[in-house]
Formats: sequence, C-alpha cells, structure tokens
Amino acid sequence: MNQMLAGILLTAFWMQAQPPSTNATFRDTPAGKLVSAYLEAFNTGEAGMRLFLDRYVAKDDLSRVPLETRLARFRQMRERLGTLEPLKIVQASDSSVTVDARSSEGPLVEFTFDLTATSPPTLRGIRVEDRDQGDSGGPPADPKASDQEWIAAVEGYLSQSTSQNQFSGAVLLARGDKVLFEKAYGLADKASNIPNRTDTKFNLGSINKIFTNIAIHQLASQGKLSLEDTIGKFLPDYPNRDAASKVTIRHLLSMTSGIGDFFGERYEQAPKEKIRSIRDYFPLFADKPLEFEPGTNRRYSNGGYIVLGAIIEKASGTDYYSYVKKNIYQPAGMKDSDWYDKDKLPPGTAIGYTYEDRPVLTSADKRNPNYPTLPGKGSSAGGGYSTLGDLHAFVKAMKRGGVSTPDCQPDGLGVAGGAPGMNAILDSGPNYVVVVLSNYDPPTAEKAARQIRAWMPR
Repeated sequence: MNQMLAGILLTAFWMQAQPPSTNATFRDTPAGKLVSAYLEAFNTGEAGMRLFLDRYVAKDDLSRVPLETRLARFRQMRERLGTLEPLKIVQASDSSVTVDARSSEGPLVEFTFDLTATSPPTLRGIRVEDRDQGDSGGPPADPKASDQEWIAAVEGYLSQSTSQNQFSGAVLLARGDKVLFEKAYGLADKASNIPNRTDTKFNLGSINKIFTNIAIHQLASQGKLSLEDTIGKFLPDYPNRDAASKVTIRHLLSMTSGIGDFFGERYEQAPKEKIRSIRDYFPLFADKPLEFEPGTNRRYSNGGYIVLGAIIEKASGTDYYSYVKKNIYQPAGMKDSDWYDKDKLPPGTAIGYTYEDRPVLTSADKRNPNYPTLPGKGSSAGGGYSTLGDLHAFVKAMKRGGVSTPDCQPDGLGVAGGAPGMNAILDSGPNYVVVVLSNYDPPTAEKAARQIRAWMPR
C-alpha cells in the first residue's frame, strides 16, 4: 500500500457519525460539500486546486504548510493517479471521513479527510493511500489455527508486498522470549544496492517517546522531580513564561499541556542539519502561545516531549541521549540502539525513502531519500534508531520489571512511529511480540502489523 501525506493530520470534524455508504453521494452539509469540492478540484487540475486550497484551508494551516508546498504535493499525486472517480464513502465519524476512489491510472485510492471543528469546517489534512484491488478496507479477520500457519501466511504476505514494492523493512514475531519469525525485506540503501537485514538499524520515529516517558518516571522514583512540578522549576529561562508557570510534567506526559508542535513553517525553513541537541529544537516552538489552557484539552505534542527531554537533562545532570543509553538501553540489553547525526549514520543503518516532493536522488518508483526532511539529530520526541532484536529485548526487560512504568506496561503495549521514509510498530501482549520496522512512508509498517495481528492464532 503506497502512501503519501498531502497535509498535516490533526483533530478533525464531521457532521455526525454514519454507517458506510455504498456509493459516493455526499451529504448536503458544509463538510460534504468540502469533500466533493476537493475531488472536483483534483480532476480540474492545478488552477482548480489552487482555488480550493485558498478557500478551504485555514490561514494558520497555510502558514504551517504553505500553498506552494501543498500544490507541489498535489502535482505529484495528479501525475501518479490521473483523475479520480469517487466510488463509496467507507466511513464517516466525528473525526474523519474516508472515501474510496478509482484513479484513471489504475489503482484504487483511499482518501481520509480531516476537518476543523468550525462552521463552516476547513481542511486540516488528507491521508492518501493506494488500496489493493479487492481490499475490503481492512485485514482479513481469519486467525490461523497454529503458529506454523501464521508464520507461513505472514512470510507469503511480506514476500508478495516486497515484490510489488509495497514493503521494505524487517519483521519479528515472538512468543515470550522465543523468536518464531525474523526476516528482512527490501533495500536499506538503494543507491548501493545494500539489502535490509534483521540487524539493520531503522528510524523509530515517535516510538522513542516511550523511552522519554520511562526516564521521567525513573527520575520521579528517585525524588529528582515530581509529575506536578512545572516547566519553570527546571527551565527558568523557558521562553513562554505562561507555559513555564502553568504547565506541569504530568501535562507534558499526557499531551494536555497546550504546547504545540515543532513541525511547521519554522521547521521547513530551518537549517535542519544544525538541529543536533534537545535545546536546538526550542526556537521552533517554545516562544509560541499555548494552544489551550493546560489540562483542558488533549492534542498530540512533539514540542511537549522536547521540553520533557530538557527537563530530564536538568534533573539528571547529563544530556538526554546519554541518560537514556545508560539507564534504559544498557539495562535492557539494547546494544544497537542510539541517536545518530544524520550525516554520520553508521554502517547497517537503513536510509528512509519517501514520496515527499523533496528530490535528492530519483529512484524508479519515485521514492526519494528522506534526508532533507530530517533534523541533524533526533530527540526526546523521536528520531532514534533501533533494531528488531533490541526492541524485543526491551519488551523482555519490561516483563522483568526493569524498565516498565505505570504508563508503559509490556502486556498491553502498542506504540508506533511514522514520518516521511520511516514507519515502526512495537506491539506486545501477554503471549506475543510483534515488531515491524520499515524505511518506507506510513502506513507501510502499520498495514503489515494489522495483517499480522489479524492472522495471529487466538
């Protein structure tokens, strides 16, 4: 399933929940008219899409992802898909609406629209995914009778997906400490024709947030901080004085702080290669006003987890990266996990490949290395690297009680990370571990993990 991000996916609005429709007749509501207008603009071409974006995208969203960037992504989609014929409304809820469409170039395509909670609504983002022919919208819910049948089905599925250039990465399946299946697919470096291996290091994206969460709870258990402490206690020079006095560590952990994201126009324009420490991220967001009063709402916040990283540094007296390696990675036996400068990646590290319209090299499938999208170094919000074996070791360490916290328990752990050219899933329960790492865009690993879970014997 190829995927392309055409916008920023945030909390959205739909008129009211309704069952799947069997045709693409849109309701006569502001939201229905917006979705219909988008598809009409898509088929009209760039002039029509420019008018649509100018009318239906809020000004603050255009400041985060400028009009010309959105049009460049549209041109890329239009070249790949041609025109669209809407087929059916797959789902519509309070948070999103999903529409299946047939493209003139062949593939079935699934569009998920996210809208603002305003009257009339505006467009916040769109997720676009190719759908396999005959795909009913989700993985087949037919658990296999045995682990042997499960493994055979998974291996066949991954081999086929790789042959169709829909998957590149590595997968591990385990029952407790016993590894049942571990295999790599695709290329870690296309220019040098280097294959992925089971010990290849992949970018984890936001999965790294779990290590930040654990570090905070470790320091709390040592009496070096309290979850009720404010930002200002540890960072008296924090640029937003309102946030410094109101936002607590608990708010940051639960993403109820009101602190926004560091991705956006500032990040797009920043010399990303110079972002190599936790504090280097602060100019991207820390002086911005709170988006809401702390504790009154919940919104995904990469910026909040950057602040947590800075608090860890202050409370522990060491840099964030060293703290996590010494107090989480080493005790868990995670010998191949770390954060790397993007221009000094060690051998055995997968290069990410994305459909994002930022070409460096052009491959036959139009995926390009994701190097231009990356900061100089990852952070407490994400961007570290790990392997199949290390993530399995992490789950085993959690089960031993060495690195678990109230927020992170091994028998109900499901975390994911995704950005251009990276997608990672870590899923564990009482008697299973599933790890899927990919150097392709989301939802490459997510789709594989859903299928793997659907086939897992009950």
